[in-house]
Amino acid sequence: MKSIEFKIGVVPKTSEIIEVYDSSGIKRPTKDSDRITKMYKNSNLIISAWLNNELIGISRAITDFCYACYLSDLAVKSEYQKEGIGKRLIELTAKEIGKETALILLSAPIAMEYYPKIGFEKVENGFIIRRTE
Repeated sequence: MKSIEFKIGVVPKTSEIIEVYDSSGIKRPTKDSDRITKMYKNSNLIISAWLNNELIGISRAITDFCYACYLSDLAVKSEYQKEGIGKRLIELTAKEIGKETALILLSAPIAMEYYPKIGFEKVENGFIIRRTE
């Protein structure tokens, strides 16, 4: 059995994050490492999953810890998907933010079926102004 270690508040190296993103199938600007670095610098809840000192999964959120939390990223390396790592990252995020804080996310089209299976409710009352770059 794999012994996966979860770390709260540790920011991995940008190169490790990019490796997870590229493997996971998540669409992020991984060709722009400065932008990835900035994404993490300006986030305040980062939880990572490690196997033998290898980053295999990560969640990145922005929260006030009392009302709302936006889960910006959830990524697990492809070879470790479907082992409950993403679910555990979300459970740890929920634990950190507390029961009075809503956990909100925008799903990638390929993950729309995943989130309801792990307890998320689909909402119809959201809006977005999409990024242009």
